[in-house]
Amino acid sequence: MTEPIRIQRRGSAAVLILHRPDRRNALSRDLVLAIGRVGPALLADPGVRAVVLTGSGEAAFCAGADLKERQGMSPDQVREFLDLCRSEWSWLETARVPTIAALNGAALGGGLELALCCDLRVAADHAILGLPETSLAIVPGAGGTQRLPRLVGTGQAMELILRASRITASEALAIGLVNRVTPVGSDVVNDTLAWIEPILSGAPIAIEGALGAVRAARSVSLEEGLQLERAAYEKTLASEDRLEALAAFAEKRKPSFKGK
Repeated sequence: MTEPIRIQRRGSAAVLILHRPDRRNALSRDLVLAIGRVGPALLADPGVRAVVLTGSGEAAFCAGADLKERQGMSPDQVREFLDLCRSEWSWLETARVPTIAALNGAALGGGLELALCCDLRVAADHAILGLPETSLAIVPGAGGTQRLPRLVGTGQAMELILRASRITASEALAIGLVNRVTPVGSDVVNDTLAWIEPILSGAPIAIEGALGAVRAARSVSLEEGLQLERAAYEKTLASEDRLEALAAFAEKRKPSFKGK
């Protein structure tokens, strides 16, 4: 059986490629498990400063659940599949480095829910995004009803989910569903890697601290969040990278951060 996910190392970025091009990179059980399997190994490498998740080809990032496989599932097996999505994708939201979805094509249903687990999203100009589950007599079951309103607001999320709307990349950018649209004719992964260069060359301790503090803002009180922010700041004060940043500023050169 062909491995449903491929990994490329692009400098200090790890690129994960959903590789089921014959099924528009649809989410089979094997693919969901593969996503969970590669995460810990990647994050154990201190040289990895960002993870980019994309799909094979140009047609689809991920077309959602593999409906051919789903047709043979019992209700209990469907429940187990949704539980796997939650457990196997969780590392995308807790990784020590930023995670970025590079949407090379359509991101629909579970495919969009997978992208919503990432910290940032970049979409190819031709990408179509949506959660069409209600048109199939179900609801988004891999986190879409919870992550989408936290990202774009309740009103926008209601419209997209209840109307089972499909929107263009430019429309997604306008509501904050994606952070960037790749220019026409450019490769979305190359564009994403160029766009996240400030992350890849940034100070790892500062990036990790800021990442954790901003993520926490979704679920903790303001006071708790401010305490987490202060703790992250304290770690940077004791870092060699902070001294390197000050020296580079004084010497009018680009800093070289070591994560120390």
